[in-house]
Amino acid sequence: MRIMIVEDEALLALELELEVEAAGHVVVGTAASRKAAFDIIESSTPEFAFVDVHLSDGPSGIEIGRRLAEREVPFVFVTGNIKRIPEDFVGAIGAIEKPYTMNGLQNALSYISEKVAGGQTVSPPPGLILAKAC
Repeated sequence: MRIMIVEDEALLALELELEVEAAGHVVVGTAASRKAAFDIIESSTPEFAFVDVHLSDGPSGIEIGRRLAEREVPFVFVTGNIKRIPEDFVGAIGAIEKPYTMNGLQNALSYISEKVAGGQTVSPPPGLILAKAC
């Protein structure tokens, strides 16, 4: 799967990138701001995205989520404050709350990969909070 990472904390972005690649996926871009994320969406056509809510330019992750939803790109929010996510999750599959464990992230990525591929999924892993529509 071609995955975009939207995270303004460089160490977390790198950690997430390494985990995504170790799971056999390709990172098409990493963005720390709304503009950088919009550029990646337009130029790289990701198949999935991890999106932090609060970025270097403020709480613009919600806007990025809306843009992804408009383009029917599945995504999850990765945030330290779940309460910042609107009740409708702006089209996200769900959210992963920081701090997360690498094992929790790997389990969530496996679940998400299966869901995006249209396969039959089992119960979501404990670290993944699903949006009500999912």
